[in-house]
Amino acid sequence: MISDRHFFTEKLLEWNRDTNTRSMPWKGEKNPYKIWLSEIILQQTRVEQGWPYYERFIQHYPTVKKLAAAPDEEVFRLWQGLGYYARCKNMLAAARQITNIHEGKFPDQYDQIKALKGIGPYTAAAIASFAFHLPYAVLDGNVFRVLARYFGIDTPIDSTAGKKQFDTLAQELLPKTHSAEYNQSIMDFGAVVCKPQQPSCDDCPLRKKCVAHHQQLISLLPVKTKKLQIKKRYFNYLLLHYGNDIFIRKRTGNDIWQNLHEFILIETPGPSDAATIQSSPTFKTILGNIPFELEGVSAPLKQQLTHQTIHSQFISLSVKQRPDLPDYTLVPRNSLHKYAFPKTITAFLESHHLQLF
Repeated sequence: MISDRHFFTEKLLEWNRDTNTRSMPWKGEKNPYKIWLSEIILQQTRVEQGWPYYERFIQHYPTVKKLAAAPDEEVFRLWQGLGYYARCKNMLAAARQITNIHEGKFPDQYDQIKALKGIGPYTAAAIASFAFHLPYAVLDGNVFRVLARYFGIDTPIDSTAGKKQFDTLAQELLPKTHSAEYNQSIMDFGAVVCKPQQPSCDDCPLRKKCVAHHQQLISLLPVKTKKLQIKKRYFNYLLLHYGNDIFIRKRTGNDIWQNLHEFILIETPGPSDAATIQSSPTFKTILGNIPFELEGVSAPLKQQLTHQTIHSQFISLSVKQRPDLPDYTLVPRNSLHKYAFPKTITAFLESHHLQLF
């Protein structure tokens, strides 16, 4: 096993130096603020999607102090379209922690980094190794997959025992004097060679001693115990116009899209047409006996989240009498560009030429 581990690490570093051509703007970066920003943006996000966001954030907020001082709404608008908006909220909180507690200097110790809002063991290890060359191994989806296949580990990666086993192994494999290079190597290797589907085994420098390759276990590893349950939700948005204004609100609570804005929402257990929505008790609670004019109904839209599928439709109405809606704010339609909305709503507005930018 010792020789297998030595072979693994040496071949991985050799592959990185001789073959790895994966390009990303943050690779080789030593600035902990930029490393942190890239890691937060890439959580649950493909590199291709996150790349332009990273560049926009660096352009708008070149230092952690500038990010900490930015208005929340401005930052959320820049984040708009990335999803998982709790990341953005935590990112702002962490920037303000750094500014207030650490006087604007990014902490250089693993435990201090990990204490920042929204930073877990993986992100802390990435920042600690890439920025400060501290000997902490990263453990993300790519790393889990590479280790599980090479060593033939069938302990579920989402179990307590699995997390402990993989964490211990990853730390043991880490060459202490080349932590940054090794961490980048194994993550890139999982992304371009040992891919989830159709891995490039013929070109893999590790195949000689890879357990999954020799035992035909590639498609079976890594193992997860929890099967992802996708919930379907049906959002019926009322674009309620009063003169040149329209009603919106900021989403709060622990549901999706926290801190983003939306129009008047009626959520139903299944698909509903406009007539059914208009005859519902919720609709009558919103408008009471106020006369309205139906101006149009959109085609259905769908947005796929990790755990949910959101089916939406937009029903445009106008009224001449203002309804009493204490949870909503009446704003000019031409000021919608000042607010951050979920991707579903921005897609609808842009398709109807109500540009947000």
